[in-house]
Amino acid sequence: MNLSFQKLFYAIATLFALFAIMVLAKTILIPLSVALLISFILFPLAKKFEAWKINRIFAAFLSIFSVILIIVGVVYFFSTQIISLSKEFSDFQDKIVNAFADVTVYINNNVSFVENLEKDELFNRMKEWLDNSKGFLISQTVNSTATFVAGLMATIVFIFLFLIYRDGMTEAFLAFSPKEKRNRVFEMFKSVQQVGQKYLFGMLVLTIVIGLANSFGLMIIGIDNPFLFGFLGAILAIIPYVGAVMGAVIPIIYAFVSYDSIWMAVSVAILFYFIQLVTDNFLAPKIVGGSLKINALTVILSLFIGASVWGIAGMILFLPFAAMLRVICEEFEELKPVALILGEQNKDESDGNGKISAWWEKIKKRFY
Repeated sequence: MNLSFQKLFYAIATLFALFAIMVLAKTILIPLSVALLISFILFPLAKKFEAWKINRIFAAFLSIFSVILIIVGVVYFFSTQIISLSKEFSDFQDKIVNAFADVTVYINNNVSFVENLEKDELFNRMKEWLDNSKGFLISQTVNSTATFVAGLMATIVFIFLFLIYRDGMTEAFLAFSPKEKRNRVFEMFKSVQQVGQKYLFGMLVLTIVIGLANSFGLMIIGIDNPFLFGFLGAILAIIPYVGAVMGAVIPIIYAFVSYDSIWMAVSVAILFYFIQLVTDNFLAPKIVGGSLKINALTVILSLFIGASVWGIAGMILFLPFAAMLRVICEEFEELKPVALILGEQNKDESDGNGKISAWWEKIKKRFY
């Protein structure tokens, strides 16, 4: 096998340039990517409105407005619990600082990092540091909120444009391919759209199921604001591996500092562990798993690469993008090895049409 170092250099340089562009242009690429995925799931709704003889522009507006209406309803449902929790924030902060001081003093008494460390002194110093940091935290919160609102508005605009100009953009992308292959490329676009649509819809259903299970479990245990903590954990669980832990830690800490019994925190931990166990082994494979068809290595790499490039947004977005990339690679002979790397290693299940399996059998006959 002849290895061309020139081609290898160009491939590595292109890869680095792609990552540099994604990092430098993330303020525009993140809303664009989110809008693309959401437009996939709103596309059938927009077509339904258009089938009722509604103008395409108005149909796109109605589709987006429906989503906004649902989000506003969800925020209103949780608003009373958020307000109740915010009123207790100062007392909650003191309890966290006090618990942290107790743990620090206990460790210091057994290991002796600092001589004559007193709990009251440590508590007062931490309170003073938090009070001095409030101005910085408020400014950071304002900046983050402004960035989020700007990104949200850009996302809504992009969704609207994707829905009304979808035919023109599809024809423009098809024009890059030879005429005899345009039907095949069009089918590939449809497959990519279906992967994004099935993934998003599956994650929506899974989030609702996990949120309800978490909420009723926390209600039975006796935790205040169960629906807020339950659905917060379900939303964070969208992030593979890390999100489930983050979603469990928040109510565990709240139970630990808010109630006298440590068994409340232990019960919350057991509840989230059990629900996550059921989700990973039974619910997720049935609801979401079939739409991705990518292996665990690809999931982990998507998680780390997405986090390094776009932060939390990248951790969420790069997973469906990896599944879409697998679909694209399957359609090109030169890129089928990449599809094998990204996809499930079971050849019978990696592709329903048997394309990769047939390709793999051809390679084996040639080289073996």
